[in-house]
Amino acid sequence: MSGLITCSHVDFGYENHDAVVDLTMEVEEGDYLCVVGANGAGKSTLVKGLLGLLAPTSGKLELADELKRTGIGYLPQQTAAQKDFPATVREVVLSGALSRRGRRFFYSGEEKEMARRAMERLVISDLERRCFRELSGGQQQRTLIARALCAAGKLLILDEPVTGLDPRAIQDFYRFIKRLNREEGVAIVMVTHDVANMVEQADKILHLQQKVLFYGNVQDYKKTRAGREFLGDREV
Repeated sequence: MSGLITCSHVDFGYENHDAVVDLTMEVEEGDYLCVVGANGAGKSTLVKGLLGLLAPTSGKLELADELKRTGIGYLPQQTAAQKDFPATVREVVLSGALSRRGRRFFYSGEEKEMARRAMERLVISDLERRCFRELSGGQQQRTLIARALCAAGKLLILDEPVTGLDPRAIQDFYRFIKRLNREEGVAIVMVTHDVANMVEQADKILHLQQKVLFYGNVQDYKKTRAGREFLGDREV
């Protein structure tokens, strides 16, 4: 495996206040990494830093050449406005290729094919003419993941992706994400409070509290004090 993102003693922050301090970690090809921590622990700041929206105030952040070319697929937390977006599923997925389209008025045949493949991968091809706002929460999430894959297919960063979904949609979501990770090699970085599913889904855990409380594999995390306290009385 090779590194997609490498952080060496990195700080991220705003106006003389670092929300993430001395972060050393690596996202490798095929990783499934869950980022956890209390509110205010620095998770959102970390996501902005990994996406290149926030420059490190200290340390070194390196991206693989492939990510520099293709970018990173990103699924932010959904807002009410996003859920009510008046466009077809196909239009939403295709919009993931906007950065590739540049100043052209129309999408290329290659970009349309990328959208078609992304819809196929998320099993939403039969929904392509449906209006996005008429979909269920789970179908909307799959559409937005397909959009993110259309933007960049090597690495997805997902920010609290199951918030507001019903239990069945949550399990469907995790099933599709695991398939993308296991069968297609898409690396996943997921910020989540869904502890019950986290330990079943992820390979690696990054536990933040401004500084790193833990970074490593799930089984080792379960044995640590930070892991036991965060997981509480859940069966581990």
